[in-house]
Amino acid sequence: MRALVTGATGFVGSAVARALAAGGWQVRALVRAGSDRRNLRDLPLEIASGDLTDRASLDGALDGCEALFHVAADYRLWTPDPQLLYRTNVEGTRNVIEAARRAKVARIVYTSSVATVGLPVDGSPGSEETPVALTDMIGHYKRSKFLAEELVRGEARTGAPGVKVQSIARASRSTATTRRPGSGCAAS
Repeated sequence: MRALVTGATGFVGSAVARALAAGGWQVRALVRAGSDRRNLRDLPLEIASGDLTDRASLDGALDGCEALFHVAADYRLWTPDPQLLYRTNVEGTRNVIEAARRAKVARIVYTSSVATVGLPVDGSPGSEETPVALTDMIGHYKRSKFLAEELVRGEARTGAPGVKVQSIARASRSTATTRRPGSGCAAS
């Protein structure tokens, strides 16, 4: 099987790409022009130049792929232009999911963030089941990841026939775990 990994030049994305390659997948990495590619060194993968904001590049990158592992994110905690976070994290997520649908990708795995985990009022550790709302998100990074996650949840509920968006896992503060790529969930 061939999979596209977004964010493959980053810490988590390169680990996903490495695990997929070790598992026998043909890996294609979506890489922005000028990105530091050191994390991809010595990995048996194909590079697809592109960007989450460039729909044509996403169509080309997903051509022939059976799976999408969307790991990319703009994780800056502050920027003078917060709209850049929303453009990448929310609109970029929408763009890559729409491109995956056009390419008839059978499996989409989205990597969220611990930043979206709710905090219980009693001070106990939060988990994936802890109720949380956009108003609980402090800062643009957390808000953008929360909105992206909600978008993916909506896609999973109303997905096109033949397309399954895998469930989203968020690492709770008490039990931070990551499942193997291909197992259905990813966490960061």
